[in-house]
Amino acid sequence: MSLRCLVAGAALSVSFAACAHEPPAPAAAARVALPAPLPPPPPPDPLGPMPDAPAPPPYVPPKPEVFTAANGMTVWLVERHTVPYVAMTLSVPSGSSSDPTGAWGLAMMTADMLDEGAGSRGGVALSRALDAVGATLETTANTDESRVSLTVLEKNLAPAFALFADVVARPRFDAAEWRREHEAVENELVERASDLEEVAKVVARAALFGPNHPYGHPVEGTLDAARRWTLADVQAFYRQAWRPDRAVLVVVGDVTRAKLAGLVDAKDGLGTWRSPATPPPVPLTPAAPTGPWPRVVLVDRPDTESAVAITRLGVAAADPTEPVLARVNLALGGGPTSRLAQDLRDEQGASGAGSRLGLTRGEGAVVASTLVVTEKAVDALKVMLGDLDGLARGGLNEAEVERTRSLTRADLVETFEGAERAAGHLALDASLGLGPDYEQAAAARRDSATKADLDTAARLFDPSHAVIVVVGPRASLEGPLRAMGLSEIQYRDVDGNVRNVSTAAPAVRKGR
Repeated sequence: MSLRCLVAGAALSVSFAACAHEPPAPAAAARVALPAPLPPPPPPDPLGPMPDAPAPPPYVPPKPEVFTAANGMTVWLVERHTVPYVAMTLSVPSGSSSDPTGAWGLAMMTADMLDEGAGSRGGVALSRALDAVGATLETTANTDESRVSLTVLEKNLAPAFALFADVVARPRFDAAEWRREHEAVENELVERASDLEEVAKVVARAALFGPNHPYGHPVEGTLDAARRWTLADVQAFYRQAWRPDRAVLVVVGDVTRAKLAGLVDAKDGLGTWRSPATPPPVPLTPAAPTGPWPRVVLVDRPDTESAVAITRLGVAAADPTEPVLARVNLALGGGPTSRLAQDLRDEQGASGAGSRLGLTRGEGAVVASTLVVTEKAVDALKVMLGDLDGLARGGLNEAEVERTRSLTRADLVETFEGAERAAGHLALDASLGLGPDYEQAAAARRDSATKADLDTAARLFDPSHAVIVVVGPRASLEGPLRAMGLSEIQYRDVDGNVRNVSTAAPAVRKGR
């Protein structure tokens, strides 16, 4: 080996040895992000600081102008000339509470027959005449009222009002139309038995008020009662209830008092509609029922879903606490942000969860209800009872106080911004004996209610003495209800009639 190779090898060995003992290079220092420079402050406003905006004032609903027509009928008028549109509702203070004993639903059936032919036109011709002038006409009844409503463009008001007047004052009550409408109503009552939520409403009303109370039967009547109606019954109810000295015509829209009075008093209007010599019947204000009430009512319906309702007595529409109770009801079940809606929808997957206050001349009902799959029905009932008890004992929280105030303001504006809804709302007031200035006073009471006022009103929702109605399969529901301590169960059918049923638990049907 040459000397040059030995020297090179030795140098390479020394180099490796040196590398083996040399310390590692230091790691690079981590970079620290510096904050972005702040923007310069805005220059001072030469006009000074912006003042705080005051809270918007509460909405004040309109007060109708009131006058009396030549035939003795009362007229409420709210003029609005911004849109060429007119809405009107004629109301008489007789609804299902005025049904003759056993003829349940006769007030509704009478209202249904009014537009099945009137004046010189049959039902089809009347419908075509309304279409020709672009008018919409509806007839209906509720617990304490029957009504006819019309909406139309101002340019077609005169011909439309003549048709409206025919329906109100000159119904034909043709036998052929009666047979067709009667059969249709019977079919609807048969179908109602398959609607769990409707059955719950019917049974809750029957259980709370009792079979002989004017509020104890559904507005549409029952199938047994409907089969006994006659055309003569309808004609007799019309003669007693529909007379100008009992009627209030509410008109909202683009029409003046002078023009409206001319239409009302015209021969083809309501000028020939006269009251009989007999005194008019006084609007019925039923006394409150006194019980005793069942604790639990079970309606056996084979279904995968169940309807649950909890009901107790409320107040009359004229009660000074009603506007405040309306805000409490919003917190409980008056919308998607209410307690019932959130608890039942989110925890139980229920649908249609909510609560309502009855608006009636006598003491009405408070009802909380929902529809839920049967396997969760008893759990939903526990949630409902808990929400009602919590509201009655603890009142509203601060967020609910403010939210209900905002919601009632918004609802009031929505009610009166459209002519049709405003006319219907005022007509209901008139039928319940509330004056033309009622909405202004009620709005002020609702808006000014404090937390203390709301908490006091919330005690009405105490479920301790409420009636619980459950509609669904008995085999699946009865055992869990008894396990809750609800052992005294009353059984009823879909029309609310009490049924003597064996208290022995039914056998659970098992699939093959």
